[in-house]
Amino acid sequence: MAKLSSEELIEAFKELTLIELSEFVKKFEEVFEVTAAAPVAVAAAGGAAAAVEEVEEKDSFDVILESAGEKKIQVIKEVRALTSLGLGEAKAVVDGAPGAVLEGVNKETAEKAKAQLEEAGATVTLK
Repeated sequence: MAKLSSEELIEAFKELTLIELSEFVKKFEEVFEVTAAAPVAVAAAGGAAAAVEEVEEKDSFDVILESAGEKKIQVIKEVRALTSLGLGEAKAVVDGAPGAVLEGVNKETAEKAKAQLEEAGATVTLK
């Protein structure tokens, strides 16, 4: 396997969702027995890159959970139903609001997800 340059790695990370990037960081920490000092900064950088790409492509949307509202457990259940996340990961997404639940999805999927989350009591925006 050819060695990737820093620029090539950054471009590859820009293609990942925040959830995929988070899973990568966890795996990296396990393999190299290290702890990421600022995983939030890494996730924020990935989110900023995704936002730039979004402006260029109006056919993909991010479903952003602004707040869980009063029915947090229902919202966690909906996040799990919309994603392939486990209970702990879904809870982390809900507890970390505001944050992306789905990224780069088509308009129909984004609107359906927004409706499901709002029905569960969440405040959601599409970007």
